[in-house]
Amino acid sequence: MTEQKANAKMVTKLLFRLLPIQILLAAVGSVNGIVSSFFASNYVGVDAMSAVGLYGPLNMLLSAISLMLVGGSVILCGKYMGQNQQDRLQNAFSLNLILTTAISLVFVVFYLFTALFDLTGFLTKDPLVRPIFNRYLLGQAVGVLPQLLGSQIAAFLSMENRGKRTFIASLVYIFVNLILNYLFVKVLSLEAFGLAIASSLGMWIFFAVQAQYYISGSSHLRLKLGGLDWKESLSIIKIGIPGAVNNGYQTLRGLTVNWLLTAFVGSVGISAFAAANNLLAIVWSIPVGMQAVSRMMLSVSMGEEDRQTLTDVMRAMFRRFLPLMCGVSVLIILCAEPLTRIFYRDPAEPVYMMTVWGIRILPLCMPLAVISMHFLCYGQTSGKQGLVHVLSLLDGVVCVAGFTALLIRSAGMNSVYIANVLNGIVSALVILAYAWMKKKRFPRNMEELMVIPDDFGAPKSERMDLSVNSIDGVVSIAEQVQKFCLARGVDRRRAYLAGLSMEEMAGNIVEHGFGKDGKSHCVDVRVVHKNDDVILRIKDDCAPFDPSERQKLAEGDDVTRNIGIRMVFKIARDVQYQNILGLNVLTIRI
Repeated sequence: MTEQKANAKMVTKLLFRLLPIQILLAAVGSVNGIVSSFFASNYVGVDAMSAVGLYGPLNMLLSAISLMLVGGSVILCGKYMGQNQQDRLQNAFSLNLILTTAISLVFVVFYLFTALFDLTGFLTKDPLVRPIFNRYLLGQAVGVLPQLLGSQIAAFLSMENRGKRTFIASLVYIFVNLILNYLFVKVLSLEAFGLAIASSLGMWIFFAVQAQYYISGSSHLRLKLGGLDWKESLSIIKIGIPGAVNNGYQTLRGLTVNWLLTAFVGSVGISAFAAANNLLAIVWSIPVGMQAVSRMMLSVSMGEEDRQTLTDVMRAMFRRFLPLMCGVSVLIILCAEPLTRIFYRDPAEPVYMMTVWGIRILPLCMPLAVISMHFLCYGQTSGKQGLVHVLSLLDGVVCVAGFTALLIRSAGMNSVYIANVLNGIVSALVILAYAWMKKKRFPRNMEELMVIPDDFGAPKSERMDLSVNSIDGVVSIAEQVQKFCLARGVDRRRAYLAGLSMEEMAGNIVEHGFGKDGKSHCVDVRVVHKNDDVILRIKDDCAPFDPSERQKLAEGDDVTRNIGIRMVFKIARDVQYQNILGLNVLTIRI
């Protein structure tokens, strides 16, 4: 039990270390929405706000494409990292960038053609809003390529533990976006086109700051154009589609809801919904960031076949992420009217109270969304396509559009807000029902709720999980490793060497990694007996340290130095090191 708590603590610590960068990344587009809405409502007019709202479904479609590529690529790369398959890792990374560029160019052509030839009638028939929307679409076309590429590179930077670069790029983008909106909208009076072009140019800068790391050649992941396995692109799409289907359904949902609001409430309803949505998008970046860090952890755990970390990630969601999201939602609800005044200041206008109620009701669905988003991500990672498609269909179209259609005659504008909350409740019940159906009983623990197959990973009888917190525990763990091996029929020589290797490497981490930064650390140890192999996996959250590089440097040095590392490399059949998401992961086969 102590070992499980230690692993859970390490997982939670890592999740929260990665979380700020992922929230900031998700918030980049949200900040753009708030800035655009502010300048639209204050310097252009309500019709311009309607144009921003009408663009929402198209932007959601772009997000679906981006999520498909990110999800498929990150899951594949995470598994390849967990399996230490470097060639396939580089191949997946390169294919992602090539596919993203090709799809972006298709969207650019579509935007330009549709706007220039006034073919936007499928989105709005309003003669006042339509020309404004056409100009807005032209400006957005300029930013499609950096928007999609920037989101892909940000995910890969996190995998390489270079999230600070995304943090810097995000801050630069926010600053540039504000300056350009002020220049193009307020000073030059470019109206809707100015709103869009400011965002697009800011996206190019956001992309450039991140891309410089890969252009410099200092990255582990490298773009290669020759010798690619193009069949892998189908795997990226196949794995990524289920997670992106939700955003694809939300595109259809957005079109349906916009039609219902236009028919029963009017364009003012779209303006209010756009204002509430764009403001709350900054808050939605929190659950989106939570999902992003969990996706990376889940994908690596799937590659390592580590069921303990899989369940620890989901427990962290319920015990840490969910309460945090509840607190944030309450705070937003209490500040509904002051937040509404960012866009609309006259309480006598219908759009004012419509926006206020949106900010009061919509946050109620956010804690529920944290649950559904995590299970959607887990289902995508683990291949539970049925659960993914059902949740995506319910969340994307059936619940929100369906409940809105049922309630809009009686509840008016509030129907769309209430529908989002009902959607979260239904999704949570579906997750519970799925586990109940698969296990033939009410789930009694996290593994049953997640429906983890019994044959996933090494069975409990063939693995041992331990933790080291101090140098005193190193010798004890070495003895336990030796006893574990002997109890499973491993010959005495290999059992002794396994214990000795664990003592040397874990002791080296404790001696040189602990205490240097003034933070508490833990070494997570796993011993697996599989196919007559003894596999030692040592994971720690100290500063990056590759023992294979130290072993190479030690060759030719004084033979009395680095004795432990030299010895392990001589007695082990295979030694592999990786730094995954900021964790040192050493795998030794005896």
